[in-house]
Amino acid sequence: MISRPWLMAAALAATTGCAHTTSLDAPHQSIDGKPVVYQMFTRLFGNTTTTNKPWGTIKENGVGKFADITDTALRELNALGATHIWYTGVPHHAVINDYTDYGISPDDPDVVKGRAGSPYAVKDYYNVNPDLADNPAQRLAEFEALIERTHDNGLKVIIDIVPNHVARDYDSISRPEGVDNLGARDDDSVTYARDNQFYYVVGERFRVPEPEGGYQPLGGDVHPLADGEFEENPAKWTGNGARAAQPDFNDWYETVKINYGVRPDGTYDFPRLPKDYAGRSIQAHHAYWQEQDLPDSWYKMRDIAHYWLDKGVDGFRYDMAEMVPVEFWSFLNASIKVEHPDAFLLAEIYNPDAYRDYIHLGKMDYLYAKVDIYDTLKPIMRGEAGTDTLPPVRDALADIDQHMLLFLENHDEQRIAHPEFAGDAQKGKPAMVVSALWGRGPAMIYFGQEVGEDADEDAGFGKASRTTIFDYWGVPAHQRWMNDGAFDGGQLREEEAALREFYQRVLRLAREEPAADGQIMDLHDYQRQNSNGYNEKLYTWARWSGPQRWLIVSHFSDQAATEVTLNLPRELITEWQLSPGQYTLRDRLDSNQGVILTVDNDGRGYAELELSPLQSAVLEVSGMDASDKD
Repeated sequence: MISRPWLMAAALAATTGCAHTTSLDAPHQSIDGKPVVYQMFTRLFGNTTTTNKPWGTIKENGVGKFADITDTALRELNALGATHIWYTGVPHHAVINDYTDYGISPDDPDVVKGRAGSPYAVKDYYNVNPDLADNPAQRLAEFEALIERTHDNGLKVIIDIVPNHVARDYDSISRPEGVDNLGARDDDSVTYARDNQFYYVVGERFRVPEPEGGYQPLGGDVHPLADGEFEENPAKWTGNGARAAQPDFNDWYETVKINYGVRPDGTYDFPRLPKDYAGRSIQAHHAYWQEQDLPDSWYKMRDIAHYWLDKGVDGFRYDMAEMVPVEFWSFLNASIKVEHPDAFLLAEIYNPDAYRDYIHLGKMDYLYAKVDIYDTLKPIMRGEAGTDTLPPVRDALADIDQHMLLFLENHDEQRIAHPEFAGDAQKGKPAMVVSALWGRGPAMIYFGQEVGEDADEDAGFGKASRTTIFDYWGVPAHQRWMNDGAFDGGQLREEEAALREFYQRVLRLAREEPAADGQIMDLHDYQRQNSNGYNEKLYTWARWSGPQRWLIVSHFSDQAATEVTLNLPRELITEWQLSPGQYTLRDRLDSNQGVILTVDNDGRGYAELELSPLQSAVLEVSGMDASDKD
């Protein structure tokens, strides 16, 4: 007896139509499957310099520019399968490079992480990182041109909004007329006031954290502001909520926390959203907040989001969304959706107990699927766990599956190819099929993942195993694909080129095929109980929409080929309306492989196949075998 509910029908209406392909010659405009997000770390993407000196300057190690993201590059990302580009690190954050000639105040290395700075320590929400512009005086116009270029190539634009915190020395010189700087009107004689933007450590000056492990700002290079001091009186609470005037070195000391009307004791100084609003419309949420008197920070962050939407940005990835009250998200997201109903709103959140509130009350479109999906796939890739751990995760998220964005890498996570993760990019292949084709939410990859980047060098503040987000750096495997700006893979090694082709096939299936966004039946438990040769290194599920029907199996073992007979239950055969006989299963990942599905008179099906190590198959029912027809 199967103990868990392995049959799950998609809440979305099934899309009809046969499988099809899309020409690579023209931008893809429609999505028949699901959104596919390509996260681009903008500072690194177009950088062709290969020096890679730890703590290297912008001149030594180079930097990617908006202009480096050419039409050719964008066409290739479209052809890879992307629908959205998440341009990470665009808002102007604290940097060490000197831009005083452009009216930008210098940033202090004592409160900047790395030489290039953290993209999550935003200094001016109304402009973009000057490092990314050929002409810093025209940096905003250069980004606007990139938005237009991205749209012209059939892609949509996502940028970060970081509502929880800003740079410790926030200074928006680009804010519109009549807009105050954050904190400009704060009463800093009190720890908290509802309309203060920040929290204060009254009566104490900020003190730079005591360094650990021999750390020195800029790796010890001389800098006029690198003196172990930073003027801030009174001290502000640190971005992760640390309340000491001298935060710990492991705190987010480069940032300060924004106050959304949450008192220091954790109670709320704003109206709570009634629980029945979980089932109410965007319009109802929007109307509710129009009648309320709210903390000033709510309006400031709303205006910032709309500023970027008005410039053509198509959506946001919200950093550390769970550190901001869900009521604020209802307020902000409703204000966005009434004007931009197709906006793409993605929340970074790690608390599964809060998932449903942030979707239903906070009106998020999508959430990071780190806890539990990424955290379940990672040990499987590492050979530390088997696939029996996956069905319980699906069960736990079944009601919100369409809201979960799946990934295997991003700027916070280790590279699959690094020894601290899996040590081999090939081990990510079966997991990528699961990540892209298992659920109904969007798929995402991180730039360089598709060519097996391993992040095996310390860059300065950013250490090996994760591609640095704090330093100027070149990303070697990605640079080989970039090929000095040709974006044609001309320098890729054979295994890198083959890996990218695999990612392209998977992502194009996710984006273009109705079944990728259709109904789902998890078959793993059924196979474990009914199929010869099936083991916990295999994972199997079915997807379908209209006449398109897929049987998908991923093989996580890197040791040996596996021969297995897959059995299909009566429920699936009935759902697929298959009469007794034999059917050809065409592998959409390998055009040279075909499998025969036999349906017996009892309404069960079975298919015999052999899978190489780390191989996956997307087997599409393409019709009754000719030899089986009368």
